Amino acid sequence: QVHLVESGGGSVQSGGSLKLSCEVSEYTAVRYSMAWFRQAPGQEREGVAAILNAGTTEYQDSVKGRFTISRDNAGNTVYLQMNSLKPEDTAMYYCAADRRWWLRLDQSAYNLWGQGTQVTVSS
Repeated sequence: QVHLVESGGGSVQSGGSLKLSCEVSEYTAVRYSMAWFRQAPGQEREGVAAILNAGTTEYQDSVKGRFTISRDNAGNTVYLQMNSLKPEDTAMYYCAADRRWWLRLDQSAYNLWGQGTQVTVSS
């Protein structure tokens, strides 16, 4: 069964950087639409960034200019480089993927989800 394997995350001070990684567990010639979501305690899960190919990306307004989503063109690995982190970025971050080829930041667009990785930013 295909699943998503996440790595990265951790605790940093405000202004610091972290990089998250996520890959599809099994090799496949099918390219997945991929995205990152996050969920803070007591809040709904929200889309952070999505990617099809390099240059075809979408970001939530609050992370534009600070976060960069990218992917390995050889396969289905996606990264989220997070710079200038703020305490309000603290959340559980989830990788998402779907075989349908679209660029979307709503949860309903993705049927594969990672287990989540915690990002904590202290002031």
